Amino acid sequence: MAAHTYIAISELHPNISHSKVAGIIIGKTDVRSFPDRKNIGMDRFTFGFTVKDSPDFFINVSTWGNDAYVNGLASSFNIGDCVTIENPLVATKDLEKGDRFCPATPSHYRLLVTEAHSQVCLCADMDTIDRLLPLIHLPVKDSRDFYSLGDIVANGQKLDGSVINILAAVKSIGDTKQFTTSDGRRGQRLEVRLFDDSVLSFPLVCWDREAIQLMQPLIPRETVLFIADAKISFDSFRSGMVATVNSKSIITVNPDTREASLLFSYAKEVSESGALDQDDMPEDVPVESITDVYTVSQLMQKARENPEALFGITYSFISKLDLDSSASKVIKTRCSKCKFLVTEDLNSCTNQLCPGKGQIVSATTGFDLLVDFTDHTGTLHACSLRSPVAEKALGCTTEEFISLTDGERTAMKWKFLLERCKIYVKIIPSPKMKSGIRGMVLNCSLADPGEVKQHMSALLQQRL
Repeated sequence: MAAHTYIAISELHPNISHSKVAGIIIGKTDVRSFPDRKNIGMDRFTFGFTVKDSPDFFINVSTWGNDAYVNGLASSFNIGDCVTIENPLVATKDLEKGDRFCPATPSHYRLLVTEAHSQVCLCADMDTIDRLLPLIHLPVKDSRDFYSLGDIVANGQKLDGSVINILAAVKSIGDTKQFTTSDGRRGQRLEVRLFDDSVLSFPLVCWDREAIQLMQPLIPRETVLFIADAKISFDSFRSGMVATVNSKSIITVNPDTREASLLFSYAKEVSESGALDQDDMPEDVPVESITDVYTVSQLMQKARENPEALFGITYSFISKLDLDSSASKVIKTRCSKCKFLVTEDLNSCTNQLCPGKGQIVSATTGFDLLVDFTDHTGTLHACSLRSPVAEKALGCTTEEFISLTDGERTAMKWKFLLERCKIYVKIIPSPKMKSGIRGMVLNCSLADPGEVKQHMSALLQQRL
């Protein structure tokens, strides 16, 4: 079918008959049912979707009919698919009724699709598909018209009940929770955590199956969202603000805009810096309250089975400790605001999206090491050992370390590599790590020989 046979959305009006529209699906709602007033005891079914055929024009489509027709049509396409709509009814929008719950569109009209008169099917014309596909990455609102997460937090309850646009990156995607309401209706809920350069974690809640299906396959830390018309509310349980996807919301995944490109670059860098993992970590428990002892393989296995933080003790050798590298690889300075690494000769953060950009940098300097620890069962790689824990373990400050000779640094390194250590560690899930987990050393000291003997005896008893 040639592209020129389609009617542009911008040219639609009620006097057009037998129109044929091609567009890409940019939004879609769940199927709902209502009692049929004309047929007592029967239900009518409906769902809506939004199609776009050019950068500036898109229109809402509603479908009504029986269970089989509406559910069959709803299951035949998803957000991101290109469709053709033949012979829809073109009606003027009524913002006092149902249209006020639909996404805001530039068109004065809406389309109505029924089984008797209309047909919706996947587009088969490749030229048309190639023309439409890029439109999925163009936000439906001005790309500069959005609140940062920091703006939302700062305004707090002033925004309660507001509908706003948000530009943010995906930090994590939770599990979909199924539930049944008191009147027997089934529902579902998915929480996505967002972040940007001003806030490292902010909740976005999805209730509709369509929104959940859109979110589930996204790659955390590598996906940016422009959410048009998200509802902001105050959550008394969290004592904070939360965003919700609703029937008016249109979500653009990885928008093709300058603002989204900058945020994507920031997301990549801050993820690689480990700042997101540090923020994910729950509050540390007191070291003296940690009593469970594990081998390295037990630590890794238990951590992978448990989505929450795991605290434990392991008697292991530190098998990688690069203290004899250059001081700049052992001691690092990070921006206090965005956690990016900065060099001491710079007086401002180089991160383009840092909240403190252009200001004199506020930074902290300390030991910043990645260590491996090993026992007879395996090795846990790239565990974070940072100040002040590192200073206590190594027995020196960063200033004292800098003054050490190369030989003294090497001797300090081998002091740990040749002796078994008692290591208190916290393990959390980390998608960006090859192992799927990340460790953080909470305390480290040379192990008491008596404790090691007792530990090895206990392991032997377990095998017997």
